[in-house]
Amino acid sequence: MAAAIDITGQHFGRLIAVHRAGRAKNGNALWFCQCQCGRTCVVDSYVLRHGKTRSCGCLAAEQSRQNIFNNPQAVSHMGDPRNLKIRDHHTDVSSIKKSKRNTSGVVGVSYDKQSDSWVAHFYYKGTYILNKHFVHFEDAVQARQTMERQYLTSLKE
Repeated sequence: MAAAIDITGQHFGRLIAVHRAGRAKNGNALWFCQCQCGRTCVVDSYVLRHGKTRSCGCLAAEQSRQNIFNNPQAVSHMGDPRNLKIRDHHTDVSSIKKSKRNTSGVVGVSYDKQSDSWVAHFYYKGTYILNKHFVHFEDAVQARQTMERQYLTSLKE
């Protein structure tokens, strides 16, 4: 069996190895590390020594923040109100805006082939307020519009 490698006090990216913290299931030593951001974590010595783990996770978060601003498609969608939740922070814009995949022509109304009926859906604050089957398309549209008037009167543009 190989001798344990003491990495106490060594720097690995943003991490400093403080003390050993036992063994991993695979037999590798685990090390308690202090990150430059102030957080602590326990890391496998192999991934530390081979540069696979360089921080507690703060480095990945910072990199993600930078990358989003370097993506022109993401930048072009920033500030677009259609991407946001509406006033109550529970209702997505997608629940009131027609998608290009919509085949019925009405948001929240779809055809169910299995039951051979039209289904009116309305999702609000995390629950289905309306999820009902109708024989006629017009009845489903009427039910959906009634729910929209009741719950989303000031939200529609």
